[in-house]
Amino acid sequence: MTTAPATTPQAAMRLRELVFGAACAAAVRAAARLGVADELGDTPTTVTDLAAALDTEPKPLRRLLRALTCYGIFTEVGDDRFEHTEMSRLLREDAPNSLRYISLWCTEPWTWEAWPKLDEAVRSGRNVFPELFGKEFFDYLHSDAGDSAKVFDKAMTTSSRQSAADFADYLDLTGIDSVVDIGGGQGHVLASLLEKHPALHGTLLDLPKVVAGADSRLQDGGAFSARARLLPGDCRVDIPVRADLYIIKNILEWDDASTRRTLANVVAAARPGARVVVVENLVDDSPSMRFTTAMDLMLLLNVGGAKHSKESMVRLMEEAGLAISEVRPVNPYLHAFEATVRG
Repeated sequence: MTTAPATTPQAAMRLRELVFGAACAAAVRAAARLGVADELGDTPTTVTDLAAALDTEPKPLRRLLRALTCYGIFTEVGDDRFEHTEMSRLLREDAPNSLRYISLWCTEPWTWEAWPKLDEAVRSGRNVFPELFGKEFFDYLHSDAGDSAKVFDKAMTTSSRQSAADFADYLDLTGIDSVVDIGGGQGHVLASLLEKHPALHGTLLDLPKVVAGADSRLQDGGAFSARARLLPGDCRVDIPVRADLYIIKNILEWDDASTRRTLANVVAAARPGARVVVVENLVDDSPSMRFTTAMDLMLLLNVGGAKHSKESMVRLMEEAGLAISEVRPVNPYLHAFEATVRG
């Protein structure tokens, strides 16, 4: 007979906090929707004044703020006054690195229905979204959840702009005259690179309706239009571009077969020795693993996709005919896989 090891109070308290994690996420969402961070200025403000400005009841607002202070979001400074913290400022819409729309996107109404089905997704290995809503995720988003689709677009735009700046600072373009951003969305990465490197020419390849909404700097009459090409297409079908550098950022989250097709299309299009940089969130070897593994589980739920480990990404790239030279962090959330096309 074995004796179970004793449970420490700290372990029990931490697990209790974790299972109430939905309350924290809901509190962040409530603060973002109410505009608490936008209304709170640079000086401590009483709950009464804040409630009047937000058209809320003071007592429940105080309870919301007190709950958030436990996580470092806002702080109470006495006399029933609250002020900003570094994290709470990120909920402001005008913050340089605002996370307001990311916070709303990760807590949209459909998420609360999908998360309780995680055990079913793990058991089957398939997304549960069609079973829940009768449609695939993006079909539902654009036909039945217009407000959520708008939040998604703003969240992705904000996130893309922030990571594009980090990536442009990371990337050494010595010897590179032309670049193609594959599945590059609105082209924030490409625009950042063209801005930083005045002699560079670039192509943005994405689906027709995505390219149609590209960054205005890349479109006809835009600041970089003379050096930018907007190419409608599907990278899983064909990549009809020859360039010195191919960038594939945060799109290899489908099934492995789709990822293999995309990488094979890059190798087919490129000359031997061309440079390929794949940028991904990793579920291992990353300081942001709690965030990335959470995104990985959400991908399983809504589209059946998956984030990569370093090993899985290296394996797929090498199978496609790419020689990997190094894997380096771009920022705490992203890693770049540097490779060349084998001769």
